[in-house]
Amino acid sequence: MVSFECDYIAGAHPEILKRLAETNMESLPGYGMDHYTASAKEKIKAACGCPEAEVEFLVGGTQTNSVIISTMLRDWEGVIAAESGHVSVHESGAVEFTGHKVLQLPAKDGKLEVDTVRKYLENFYNDATHDHMVFPGMVYVSHPTEPGTLYTKAELEDLSDLCHEYIIPLYLDGARLGYGLMSNASDMTLEDIARLTDVFYIGGTKVGALCGEAVVFTKNNRPHNFMTSVKKRGALLAKGRLLGIQFDTLFTDDLYFKISRHAIDMAERVKEIIRKKGWQVYMDSPTNQQLILMTDEEMAELGKTIIFDRWGIYDDTHTIVRIATSWSTTEEDMAVLAEA
Repeated sequence: MVSFECDYIAGAHPEILKRLAETNMESLPGYGMDHYTASAKEKIKAACGCPEAEVEFLVGGTQTNSVIISTMLRDWEGVIAAESGHVSVHESGAVEFTGHKVLQLPAKDGKLEVDTVRKYLENFYNDATHDHMVFPGMVYVSHPTEPGTLYTKAELEDLSDLCHEYIIPLYLDGARLGYGLMSNASDMTLEDIARLTDVFYIGGTKVGALCGEAVVFTKNNRPHNFMTSVKKRGALLAKGRLLGIQFDTLFTDDLYFKISRHAIDMAERVKEIIRKKGWQVYMDSPTNQQLILMTDEEMAELGKTIIFDRWGIYDDTHTIVRIATSWSTTEEDMAVLAEA
């Protein structure tokens, strides 16, 4: 069996394991106070073209979204997100568990449209009873989105301008950011994202690391006593070196971008296979996730040799199947998929 179920089926890139092994017996301070973590922060700031940025490391995506949203919002505020967004659907109410509501809005191809957000904000403040309501205190987007689509630079600029108009932060979930940046359809760079957002994170868990996400505060806006808030939420890793060494490796010699590009190259091959097979695509994705409509019979046949994700029900006779490539996808994997 060959797995295309998700982009974190493998452990970690061999170069990361090598660095972890090489540094394993070093005596280092805890909680990310080691020199590898400091080096990783500087490399990320340089890659973002944002020397004034403040970089912090957390362990996983849901944890990161929960911590960032809850520490940046005030008690009476919620976060605007697409109704299909990760915080809206696939995080088990983690944001709501912190006492902050997810304010869900309709999306197009997984993306929030600026006109939709503007209308929501205008209607909220024009409502004479809005003091009795949850205030919109942040806009959350993910890039790539849940179905693997991308925001254009113009779309992100519009959302950024709107957020600044209403003085609320724009937060970008970058769990798969490398795959978005290296897509053939991308017109944005890491520098653009740092410029247009108030906070974002660079996903490691899905892009070569054992675990870890790098949070980047871009506007001198890291919450006060942030480490204390992270600790209070049970999210402070004592052996912070684990995260620092991994990201120091990922941002050495452009490794993060090289392995992300590999996943995109493999995804383009998957698209060729889909076209030759004649399967119907649910939503055209320029990233590493390909969504296909399949019958139960087709899934049963493919499932004899390929592990895939059942992404959702489409209609009475078709299921949305996801085939995801990653940094770890091999030529041998592609050959088995093509044959299957």
